[in-house]
Amino acid sequence: MTERPLATVYGYPRQGAGRELKKAIEGYWAGKVSADQLRSTAAQLRRTTWRELADAGLDEVPSGDFSLYDHVLDTSVMVGAVPERHRAAVEADALDGYFAMARGTQDLAPLEMTKWFDTNYHYLVPELGPETVFTADPAKQLGELNEALSQGHTPRPVLVGPVTYLLLSKPAPGVASDFDPLSLLDQLLPVYAEVLTALRQAGAEWVQLDELAFVQDQPQPALDALAGAYQLLGGLAERPKILVTSYFDRLGAALPVLSAAPVDGLGLDFTGAAAANLDDLAAVGGLPGKRLVAGVVDGRNIWINDFERSLATLSALAGLAGRVDVAASCSLLHVPHDVELESDLDPEVKRWLAFARQKTAEVVTLARGLAGGPDAVAGLVEDNQAALRSRAESALTRDPAVRSRTEAVTDADARRPRPYGERAAAQRARLKLPLLPTTTIGSFPQTRELRVARADLRAGRIDQAAYDERIAAEIRQVLAFQEEAGLDVLVHGEPERNDMVQYFAEQLDGYVATQHGWVQSYGTRYVRPPILAGDISRPAPMTLRWTAYAQSQTSRPVKGMLTGPVTMLAWSFVRDDQPLGETARQVALALRDEVADLEAAGSAVIQVDEPALRETLPLRAAGRAAYLAWASEAFRLATSGVRDDTQIHTHMCYAEFGEILAAIDDLDADVISLEAARSHMQVARELADADYPREVGPGVYDIHSPRVPDVAEVAALLRKGLDAIPVERLWGNPDCGLKTRGWEEVRSSLRNLTAAARQVREGHLG
Repeated sequence: MTERPLATVYGYPRQGAGRELKKAIEGYWAGKVSADQLRSTAAQLRRTTWRELADAGLDEVPSGDFSLYDHVLDTSVMVGAVPERHRAAVEADALDGYFAMARGTQDLAPLEMTKWFDTNYHYLVPELGPETVFTADPAKQLGELNEALSQGHTPRPVLVGPVTYLLLSKPAPGVASDFDPLSLLDQLLPVYAEVLTALRQAGAEWVQLDELAFVQDQPQPALDALAGAYQLLGGLAERPKILVTSYFDRLGAALPVLSAAPVDGLGLDFTGAAAANLDDLAAVGGLPGKRLVAGVVDGRNIWINDFERSLATLSALAGLAGRVDVAASCSLLHVPHDVELESDLDPEVKRWLAFARQKTAEVVTLARGLAGGPDAVAGLVEDNQAALRSRAESALTRDPAVRSRTEAVTDADARRPRPYGERAAAQRARLKLPLLPTTTIGSFPQTRELRVARADLRAGRIDQAAYDERIAAEIRQVLAFQEEAGLDVLVHGEPERNDMVQYFAEQLDGYVATQHGWVQSYGTRYVRPPILAGDISRPAPMTLRWTAYAQSQTSRPVKGMLTGPVTMLAWSFVRDDQPLGETARQVALALRDEVADLEAAGSAVIQVDEPALRETLPLRAAGRAAYLAWASEAFRLATSGVRDDTQIHTHMCYAEFGEILAAIDDLDADVISLEAARSHMQVARELADADYPREVGPGVYDIHSPRVPDVAEVAALLRKGLDAIPVERLWGNPDCGLKTRGWEEVRSSLRNLTAAARQVREGHLG
């Protein structure tokens, strides 16, 4: 290895510039693409990515970070942790078995899915127990390493670290809830040793092991496990050089553990909250004789790097390690592919942005600057500083009227005047719902015809009137089905909406939308996070027209549907030039205006979704109280201006809620719906244990799987919900919106849901 600083990244977007991977996988599921064609597309995407990275000037490229669905699921396959219920499917056909673990089948439940730390990426949760037997299967990692080597690259295989893998796991169904997956470390480490040895024999000089769990507060046994794991792996007779990486926050108490371990290098994040890693590294005496990969380019947000600041950080790090190389702070999986694809962006805004391709170039520039000093990149630094000044001075970023309004907010603005008990009585009198009422979360299938209609409108092939009639017809169809199926509180189905955040962002001043800024959320689900570039305001109503139209078509209550302020931030690329709480308050006030308009138009039920409330929780406990205070205030500010008899709902999904139950209570929503089907009603038990006093709709239908639950299965989940939640406070609903599902399975599943609710209701009433 040369002594000059190297440039590298930890991972890259998988989908391709045109989402080729999504199309190939969904084509395979539909029977239109063969397994060989899918594998060929995947291989071509890997070749294109490696060539792009090498051409940009990277010295070392990641391998093994590519996935057909999820890298944690890939790790489960690598170590042989296939759930017993999926083994026959995997043995019959490895590819179909892999997707069965990810999505389920009509007969097989999938693995549980939850958020990857504090991002909107979802991973498949490994299921482990005392009987789990690990066996090495490094075929994927070896295959991709060999591909990269054969194409002339210097690859660094990327693996989820063994301790983090166990800490991300959960007890398998039927295993005692207090089973500690970390107890399996001694059985898992020989498998990792076998994989590392195989990678070395195949030509890997370095292997990256991501130990992200240690950017969270971990107890001493976990730190001891980390020390023991790398004592063993670092002592292997035949192994590649080991780079242990972390990102998203400071490494904290794990830093001295890893700095003393017999590994060859550490990769640390030096952006945002993780900038504290610099002082922490100095405090432990640095990494003498070892490699430090310094993540100084923010891999999670889309703003251009501050070259002067990053070069100063790199200069400070230069004396703290045997060598310092340059990287993005984390895998570039979390940002879009290439800003140059965005032909419609305001040129002023565009110069402030860096997507994965641009961030790779920033890494290369900083490595050159570290090697040759500031003069080596002086022209690029000068251009960079000019772009930063342009953003800071732009009229797009500051609106005095918005700032005056947020400064005038009082505590009373964010509290409903009457307690829940009084509101609940008024709402029951107004809504007249049965026991165990049923509803859905909001969206109905986004059919190809709807997407074509939106594209036709944008292209001028149809006019606004024709498009509006198409939307009105879809709403009538959705309402008619819900009435026929027997749902109690209806939704209009959101046919006019492209995405639950983007739809609102496109109508709020201060946001910027992209056309090609796709980012993976889970599997083949990609979203285009809008960019929060300036102060936020609502120039006109956003949802009123179609909600009011839907309510005019039925006598049953139709929910107004909004996305909450925290989720509007979490699923956007947020501005980094002011505190998040200040931005949340701006968004909340814009939503407050929308809530007021919906109520004035007759909406008796308004749902403000906050699925990202848990996701955005700081990884370290020290920052959580302040976050939860402004996050819950923002929700209440958006919803507290309504009458007592207007029922406020919220929705959350695919996260671990136990740590934020007090904050959920502090939202003061009248009804909360939550994901619960894959976790078998765990959240209902947690809410009951916390004495949660309001109405709850724990999901009884997993919408991220194509399988249709039968009446008996849904009824069993509802009865399990009743073990925790009194019947007068329990709702029946799916886990999440139905946007990604097909109409055939939705019709069957919702009919089964309402039939199960009637069965349980009648049984309760005797």
